[in-house]
Formats: sequence, C-alpha cells, structure tokens
Amino acid sequence: MNIPASDPKSVTGKPLPIDETVDVLVVGGGPAGLEAAIGAAARGLGVLLVDENPIPFTTMGDDVPLHFGQGMAANARNRNAMMEAFIASEPRIEEAFEAGVDVRLGTACWGLYANGPTLGWMPGLVAGLADAERSVLVQARHVILACGRRDMGLGFPGWEKPGVLGATAALNLATRYGAFGPRKVIVLGSNTEALVTAIALREAGVTIAAIVEQAPEPVGDEDLLASLRQGGTDILTGHVVREAVGRDAVEVAMVARLDENGRPTGDERAIACDGIVLSVGTTPVVDLLDAAGGKVSFQAERGGYAPVLDADQRTSLAHVHAVGDCAGIWPAKTRDRAIAEAEAARAVAALGQVATGNKSESPPAPAYDIGDYRLAWVRASVIEARAEFHVCQCEEVTAREILEVRPPRYLDWRDERRNDRSLSALLGEGPPNPDQVKRLTRAGMGPCQGRRCREQVAGLLALGAAQPLSAIPLAGYRAPVRPMPLAMTAHVPEAPGQAEHWDTWFGMHAQWVPFWEVPERYTVASNDATGPVASE
Repeated sequence: MNIPASDPKSVTGKPLPIDETVDVLVVGGGPAGLEAAIGAAARGLGVLLVDENPIPFTTMGDDVPLHFGQGMAANARNRNAMMEAFIASEPRIEEAFEAGVDVRLGTACWGLYANGPTLGWMPGLVAGLADAERSVLVQARHVILACGRRDMGLGFPGWEKPGVLGATAALNLATRYGAFGPRKVIVLGSNTEALVTAIALREAGVTIAAIVEQAPEPVGDEDLLASLRQGGTDILTGHVVREAVGRDAVEVAMVARLDENGRPTGDERAIACDGIVLSVGTTPVVDLLDAAGGKVSFQAERGGYAPVLDADQRTSLAHVHAVGDCAGIWPAKTRDRAIAEAEAARAVAALGQVATGNKSESPPAPAYDIGDYRLAWVRASVIEARAEFHVCQCEEVTAREILEVRPPRYLDWRDERRNDRSLSALLGEGPPNPDQVKRLTRAGMGPCQGRRCREQVAGLLALGAAQPLSAIPLAGYRAPVRPMPLAMTAHVPEAPGQAEHWDTWFGMHAQWVPFWEVPERYTVASNDATGPVASE
C-alpha cells in the first residue's frame, strides 16, 4: 500500500527550532510563581522561571503589560537601578537562585502553544520567550502560569493625561521599583484591592486625597476604610470623576455627586492631585492561556474571566497549571499571599499525576455583584460623560462609535442611510461579541493590545444590548501577547523546507506577476491563478 507523502507546502512535519528543553517552565515571579519554582526544584526537576520585570521604560510608555499612565518617576529610566530594586523587593528571588532555579528577569513569555483541535503537530508544550536581545522557543514538560493581575480601565474626559493609571501599575511602581511619580492621588473604587493599594501608596509616602466610589456605600473591607479615614482620606461615595484637568498632566480632578439614578449632578468639587488611580475592577491575566486554546469563563468569585481549574490548579490544557492572581482574585487572596502560595504548592504536588485527591476549594462568593458594579462605573463615567473622549486611546475610538459600530474615521465613511444603529440591528440578536466590534471599529486593536479599553468595551456592549456583563464573550487573545519588534522574528530560524514554500502556506496563489510576463491587455480578473507559484 502506498502511503501518500505529506504536503511539502504544509508546516506539518517541519521541525521547530527548539532552543531549550526544561521540565517545568514557570511564567511569573510573584509569590505564587516563586513558590512553584522553588517547590518544583526541591523535587529534583529542572525549572526555568521567567518574569518580564523590570519592564523597560519605553514599554511602560506603551502601557504594557499594565496601565502605567506615564506615572513613572525619572529613575524608572535607569535599567540597572530598576533591576536591583525589583530583586530587593522580593527576597524569594534569591532563594530561587539558591534552589537551582534558572531565573530570567526581564524576559517575557509572548506565546504558549499546545496541541488541540486546531493544532496537532507540536512536539509538546512550546513557549516563546523574548528578552531585550533575542527571542527563543522553549519546550517544557509542564507549564505553571503565574501571570498575575491587571486593572479594568475607566475613561472620562482627560483620562489620557499623564497621571491616570491602573492600581496594579501604581502598586508595582511604588512598592517594587520605588519609581511612582505622583505625590497626591485620588483612588477610584472602594473594593478591597483599591483600599489595599491606597494604603500601600500611603506607606510609600503618597498622599491619598480621596477614595471616590460611585456606589452609595463602600464595597471593601471596613478596617481598611477606617485606616484611610484616620489618615485624613476623604471617602466620597455616590461620586464619579467628571474630568481630569491639567495642561501637560493631571493637576485637578473634577468630582461630581450622582443622583438616585446614578447620573452626575451639577454638584461638583475640584480636588487638587497629580494622579488618579483606577481600581474599579481587577481581573486575572489570562492572555497566554486563552491564546493557547485553554478554557476560561466568567467567574464572579474569581474576579471576572478566569481559567477553568480543577482542585490541583490544572487548566483544560494538559500539563498546564494556573496559580496566583491569574487563577482568580478575591479579597482574602489580595490580603494574604499564603493563599496564592498554597495554590502553587498544590500545582507542584500534582505534576505528573492524574489526580491527587485534593478537594476543590472554591473562593467565597463576592459580597456584591461585580458585573453590576463595573457596569455602574461605565454608565456613570463613560455613558454619562460631559464630553466625548477616546475609550480606545490607541485607535481613537469613542463610546458612541463603539455602540453605533461605526467604521474607523480614517476611512472617511459618511453613509448614514441606516436609521437604526442599535447593536441588535447591526450585529443581530444575542450578546454582542467584542471581537466583532473590534474588527469593525478597531477598538482594542492598538499597541497596548486592549489593556486600557477591553473591559470598558465589554461594559459598553452589555449596557447597549441590555445584557449582564457575564454574557459578553471574552475578547480573544492572540500570540504574541506582548508587542515585539518585527526583527525579533528573525531570531527564530525556519527549517529549510519551511522557508522554501513560505509563500504558499495559506493556499493562495501568488498575486505578483513578473513584468516580462504581463500581457499587453492585463486585468486582475484575467490573471491566471492556476499555474505554478513563485516558489515552485
């Protein structure tokens, strides 16, 4: 029996240029990642731990991987000082070195690949890693994701000004780098994550002028609130920021009271500050897992979209575990790192085992509906804004353009023949999909990869379609999940057979015709697309 040869134009069967092979790859050097790496090394496994910190100053300027909002002090430009400060901020990094872990700081994981329904030719789990100089592919028997958290963006007029930044970015700059620029800030949100951030900033020497909360009552821990009150911080419930005012950066926040319907009133006050910290919603970082095809779902008790896990922290991808904040965020976990470390210990104990017999310990139900809470912020701050502003700063897309699914302005589209511009009329019945809206409006398609606007867009779509936030699908991620210079691709060599037929991978005939073969009367429609392509 003759077995047909594989298609020479296919990537199937082409060897990947694997640079290294390890037993365990840990992505993230926080409490959970370090516990996992040290624990796996103690079992005699070869462990590689990567963490993208310290983040280069230019990358921070692009609001990657967090919303830094130009809140960095000048010393953030000193790469060596940032490295020293980062290592000093976490003593267990040195412990990991001593345990034999291969620790690589300043190294981002830009992609994770695993065989699945749409991919079946990988040699195993493969991760793409990149530092400032090169990009490599690493194959691992097991991968433990400890990628951390980030914050939901929240827009208002002037929110593009330097000094408006996310809580996680502010916390990292203040406590890990000693490079937080603003000296007097207000914090939006009163959940436990917001209050913990406010106290940490205060301990770093920052004045917390006010906690601004749109809800009628604070939603976070009473003890933390009491501590802030005693320190002189105003707790403004039923308020929202109407505008950030300043010439080159934030100088004043205009704050307004909300009426009983959640709409801003004319009762405003000006609060002098040089920073506005956004902490209205903290979400797990699931980009690598989602891009690799892992299962995620909206889980309010875990802070929103989070990995679907078993009792041993296993994801739906074989040999991939998730631990720490990327596995879920809740108040007790925010206040006690031992919870994240316990997750890492469970994952390490389960490496290579079918089951450990652990009982699933679900986090407690949240004290308030996080979906309604986040939608209330979007309604009060974005929908009821006093003037239009760019929800997606990278692509300059407004809330109205998102809700009316308007094409990008650079297309100069003026056709207004459709009278009904509701989401249901434009996208059909059912929950609108942010990926569809992204393709039509470009909202979320910029260099920050949607980190500032992703959750706002979902909130706008939920409000526009009268759907709960949990019904809006997660906007998909694609590798590379970190912006990379195109030159980095040259560091991953191709197999000779791969390079020979690269132009035919997509099953498309060449559209270019050499000038000496162009007939006297030539149109694209008459182009012969049945003949051999360039590489043949």
